Amino acid sequence: MSSHPSYLRVFGVFLRNALIRDMTFRSNFLVEIITRAFWFTAQIVLFELIYQSVNQINDWTRYEYFAFMATGMLINAIVETLFMPNCANFSELIRKGDLDFVLLKPIDTQFLISFEKVNLAMLNQIVLALGLLTYSLWKVGTTVTITNVLMYSLLIVVAVTFFYSMMLILSSTSIWFGRNQGLYDFWFYVTAFARYPRSIYSGSILGEMLQIVFSYVIPILLVVTVPARTLLDKSLDPSWLHFVAILASLVGLYFSRKVFTWSLRSYRSASS
Repeated sequence: MSSHPSYLRVFGVFLRNALIRDMTFRSNFLVEIITRAFWFTAQIVLFELIYQSVNQINDWTRYEYFAFMATGMLINAIVETLFMPNCANFSELIRKGDLDFVLLKPIDTQFLISFEKVNLAMLNQIVLALGLLTYSLWKVGTTVTITNVLMYSLLIVVAVTFFYSMMLILSSTSIWFGRNQGLYDFWFYVTAFARYPRSIYSGSILGEMLQIVFSYVIPILLVVTVPARTLLDKSLDPSWLHFVAILASLVGLYFSRKVFTWSLRSYRSASS
C-alpha cells in the first residue's frame, strides 16, 4: 500500500468539512450568498446605466462587456472559493504556532495550506457568473465553437493559477513579517486593474504606461481580457498575448513555489 496520501481524497475531506461547517452556521451561509448576489446585481445595474449613455466603451459593446465582466467574476469566484480563505489564514497559523502541526503532517505543506478551507458560499457567484456569460453570448450572437470554449477554459485556469501564485507569494511573507495585511491590501488594489478591459488604458501616456506594466511586468490586464476576447472571437493586439498570459502563469506558479519553500526554511517553530 502506498504511503503517500490521495490528494483527491484529501480534498474531498476538505469539501465535506466545509459543507458541515456551513450547514452548522446556516444563517451566516445564507447572508453571505445574499450579499454576493447583491454585489453581483449592483455591478450589472451600474454598467447598464453607463451603457444607456454610450453605445460602447472603447471597442466593447454592452453585452460584450457583460461577457468580460462575467469572466472576471468567474475567475474571482474560483480564487475566493479555493484559495482566499487559506492564504488569508496563513499568518494566523504562524502567529498561533499551528503551522508546526501542519508541517508534521505527511502531505505536501503547500497543498494543505492552499486547499484546507473551501468557501462554498462563493459557488453561488460561479453560477451567477456562468449565467451572465451565457446570456451575454446569446445577446451578442457570437458563434461559439468547441475550440473557443476549450481555449477559454484553458485561459480561465491560467488566470486562476496566476492569481493564486500572487496570493501565495504575498502570504509567504508572513513568515518574515508576522502580519502582512498591508500586502493583502496591495493585492486588492493591484488586481482592481483587472476589472476593466486592457484596451481602455490606451489613449494617454499614463494609460499606456499602466498598460505596459500590467501586461508584461505583472500581466494582470491579460488574465481576464485575453479569455474574454478569445471566447467572443475578438482580435488581440498583439496576437501573441495568449502566450504571454500562459507563460506568466507558469513562471508565477514556479516562482511562488520557490518563495513558499524558501519561506518555510526561514520559519522558526513556536517551540523554538
